[in-house]
Amino acid sequence: MSTSKYPSEIKINPNQGGKAAIERLVEAYGFTTRQALADHLDVSKSTLANRYMRDTFPADWIIQCALETGVSLNWLTTGQGLKQSSKTATTEELAQFSFTAGKMVEDGSCVFDASFLPTNLSSPIVVRDGRTTYICDQKFTEVLDGHWLINIDGTYSVRLITRLPKGMIKISTAENSFECAFSDIEVIACIRSTTVSH
Repeated sequence: MSTSKYPSEIKINPNQGGKAAIERLVEAYGFTTRQALADHLDVSKSTLANRYMRDTFPADWIIQCALETGVSLNWLTTGQGLKQSSKTATTEELAQFSFTAGKMVEDGSCVFDASFLPTNLSSPIVVRDGRTTYICDQKFTEVLDGHWLINIDGTYSVRLITRLPKGMIKISTAENSFECAFSDIEVIACIRSTTVSH
């Protein structure tokens, strides 16, 4: 007879179950490789490979995945039950991109709790740049002062735009700034929210 006070108690051995759990993380995020998972978690390939080979249980990554995707914590931990929790709040899946050598590269998708997203998004996407995650809206009526996803001569980046007279704009980063004609750039999307992981 169990003496546990918790009817749903789960015994977790930190030194086993890691391989299967990491495979479930790859599936939950919609990736096809463990390398993509390592990139998303911002850990080195060797760190992930070490946990995988040693079968070390990735409790920290599982918690992060459950929060980001809404996938059932029980399923991520044990592989049992429903993948999507019935208690999960309304979620929205957004196409995800990352910057690679100045290019925007498709990088799977990301599922958010709808309450986390900015209101009145019309055509949202997620863009990751290192530790920074941007939620962007590709539909906008006017380019006002603020942060935008832009294309300059085939190079994509997020920059601060300030409108100037006579069709000119000032484009700024934390390091530098310059002025050019508005027609010299292509505006891709408005930055609606920015999250930086530490």
